[in-house]
Amino acid sequence: MKAKHVDIAIVGTGFAGLGMAIQLQKAGRNDFVLFEKAHDVGGTWRDNNYPGCACDVQSHLYSFSFEPNPDWTRMFAPQGEILDYLRHCARKYDLLPRIRFGAEVTGAAFDEAAGVWELTVNGKEKLTARVLVSGIGGLSRAAWPDIPGLETFKGHTFHSQQWDHDYDLQGKRVAVIGTGASAIQFVPQIQPKVGRLDLYQRTPPWILSKPDRKILETERFLFRKAPLAQKLFRGAIYSQLEARVVAFTLQPKLMDAAKTMGIRHIERQIKDPELRRKVTPNYMMGCKRILMSDDYYPALAQKNVDVITTGIREITAKGVVTTDGTTREVDAIIFGTGFQATNPVPEGVFFGRGGQDLTAAWEQGAEAYKGTTVHGFPNLFILVGPNTGLGHSSMVYMIESQIAYVMKALDAMDEKQLQWIDVQPDVQQAFNERLQTKLDRAVWSAGGCTSWYIDPKTGKNVTLWPGFTWQFRRETARFSLHDYEAAARAAGRPTPARKPVAV
Repeated sequence: MKAKHVDIAIVGTGFAGLGMAIQLQKAGRNDFVLFEKAHDVGGTWRDNNYPGCACDVQSHLYSFSFEPNPDWTRMFAPQGEILDYLRHCARKYDLLPRIRFGAEVTGAAFDEAAGVWELTVNGKEKLTARVLVSGIGGLSRAAWPDIPGLETFKGHTFHSQQWDHDYDLQGKRVAVIGTGASAIQFVPQIQPKVGRLDLYQRTPPWILSKPDRKILETERFLFRKAPLAQKLFRGAIYSQLEARVVAFTLQPKLMDAAKTMGIRHIERQIKDPELRRKVTPNYMMGCKRILMSDDYYPALAQKNVDVITTGIREITAKGVVTTDGTTREVDAIIFGTGFQATNPVPEGVFFGRGGQDLTAAWEQGAEAYKGTTVHGFPNLFILVGPNTGLGHSSMVYMIESQIAYVMKALDAMDEKQLQWIDVQPDVQQAFNERLQTKLDRAVWSAGGCTSWYIDPKTGKNVTLWPGFTWQFRRETARFSLHDYEAAARAAGRPTPARKPVAV
């Protein structure tokens, strides 16, 4: 499909992109195309396929509300099952013919006179779209540390997001840099294989036991035959996770009880007092993302693992040098250093009114109105946008809330015969001032740590939603044109045709 103009262009085919496309199709808005730079759907769950990769939100909640999966095999789904689920959604809703694989949107500029987005695909192909929906997501761009000498290393290097499955780790001397959510999953998987594992830890995470288990066939049979039972199960999980918000945002002192659980988890799994000291955080639980694992600490306690808390000075041709001058030679370096969550959009891709680059508009930290629209960028809707992230529940719930908001915006534009809408700057500012005030009282600000939630340039939390997810859904349930500047559709320009599709 190589249309020169499309009504709605969607970038990405993860939960956000596929979910948006499905709802457009259900509403009869069939003039849309999904652009995917890879050759398969899945987004984060396609790209992150390192050993042990799995979700840290229960499977039955980490899925579309309109497309329940009764056949999850574990309470916390492994990466492969989530990817298969997304592939299933793309097939069931007949989205594959609407997806252009191997098509990276390398540029998008808003033409104010014409009221359309001019897209550049793969650096050369040109087309236009009235509406642009970004489903890129906050965990799409790997973060590589700036370590002197990295380019001189003669061994093998890769990031956990781009795992090299062809590289044989058996018996190798391996350095792992980073101890975040990815590392605590893959370290236990590679520890038995490698000859030696040097784990470089800047700040230890708080880790709790993961309440994972196999989902019995009898349970899956029940969910298949009685969908209401699965819906009630999903609702129970949702309510349980929402209860955590009180400690995160309203009463951070309540985290003391969880801290006690974290300390006991360390004491049960690690006997060596020095290793216990190294992995015990000195900041309030919740300040960084709380992780869950039952095999990470036991892996660190093995004889072929050394947890190194001394800072890294440089990397040489043969290995890693710490600030105390110690050199540790290794065959491979694996980076578990996370993602550019505070800067998810690359420079030089999205240009709004007056040619302004979106990254320049976010010089003081990324922000949006209801996490979705940004002043100066008409008809651009960002799913998984600024301050929509969560530390306690399922992002799919937030994505569905945003999609509903976009659908209401499109309906309002058609009803009033509008070509484009642009959120008013004072509306966006007021919303974010209220949001930041709430964040200032939350554990992420009061916990005494630095985290990937915080923009390192401004110190502003640009990633998390400071409240219950139902509050975000309530915010996005309302769409008002009074919040937006609008331009009427030119005479003779037709309203996009709508033909509902039964799915």
